[in-house]
Amino acid sequence: MTEHTQKTIQTKKALTVNEASEYTGIGRNNLRKLITWQKIPVIRIGNKILIRSEVLDQFLKKNEGHNLKNKYEVIAV
Repeated sequence: MTEHTQKTIQTKKALTVNEASEYTGIGRNNLRKLITWQKIPVIRIGNKILIRSEVLDQFLKKNEGHNLKNKYEVIAV
């Protein structure tokens, strides 16, 4: 990821799944699984999924030290 791309992602209010993956370091498939489990709220526009960056920050803070691959250990935002 280029420095320009990184700065752009950090200033956006809503991110695509790919951008959210780069922003958080969580893989795209794991993010999609967390969305399916309704652990991360999203905005849907047709087939496009957007996640607010502040929601991602809250999610990471609440789930620090938790296993994100275990549905029952993840705390929803």
